[in-house]
Amino acid sequence: MVKRGKKHQEAIKQVDRSKTYDIKEAVQLLKEIAKANFDETVEVAYRLGVDPKKADEQIRGAFVLPHGTGKTQRVLVFAKGEKLKEAEAAGADYVGDQDMIAKINQGWFDFDVIVATPDMMAEVGKLGRVLGPKGLMPNPKTGTVTFEVEKAVKDIKAGKVEYRVDKSSNLHVPIGKLSFDNEKLEENFTAMTDTIVKVKPQASKGTYLRNVVITSTMGPGVKVDVSSFRR
Repeated sequence: MVKRGKKHQEAIKQVDRSKTYDIKEAVQLLKEIAKANFDETVEVAYRLGVDPKKADEQIRGAFVLPHGTGKTQRVLVFAKGEKLKEAEAAGADYVGDQDMIAKINQGWFDFDVIVATPDMMAEVGKLGRVLGPKGLMPNPKTGTVTFEVEKAVKDIKAGKVEYRVDKSSNLHVPIGKLSFDNEKLEENFTAMTDTIVKVKPQASKGTYLRNVVITSTMGPGVKVDVSSFRR
């Protein structure tokens, strides 16, 4: 059993666990009960009515939040020739091909996201054993395997987040920092939830958005009323 600290226990008491809050109320409540001495990340957890064991009910993709995540992502681009120059001009932190592959094989991981052009994937794929467990393998579904290198890098720098349903039908996405204005967190939440609704698999039956909770890094979860999205 997880032992909670006094601050966390006090915060829990301020949340009505039987209530679903309007997103405005939920964001304000998160800020009021925050006790950490750092700028906490705000995350949304969606409980979805899908069966992730079925191929036609898998959910995976990426989305650029209107106001970003509050975190600057370090981007590594695997490309050749002119695409390397394109990546550098777009603001990529690291660019290369075989030289970067060699560095990763030696244990280098000072990056957050990898973008690769399709012609590099045969080589990048060989890194699957080390990149896969860390969730760093580029994937066409998230827009990180593409010849549109400039767009991919700029989207990531602008606040692109990846989402993927887990084996328990849950999906977790960061939507900003507690230091964000309330309105920005609300707009990021609304935009993200709209996106999750739009990617609902046709095979999904019954209630799709079963439960939605927002939380901060060190805070308790607050249930959000998403009845308007269900309609």
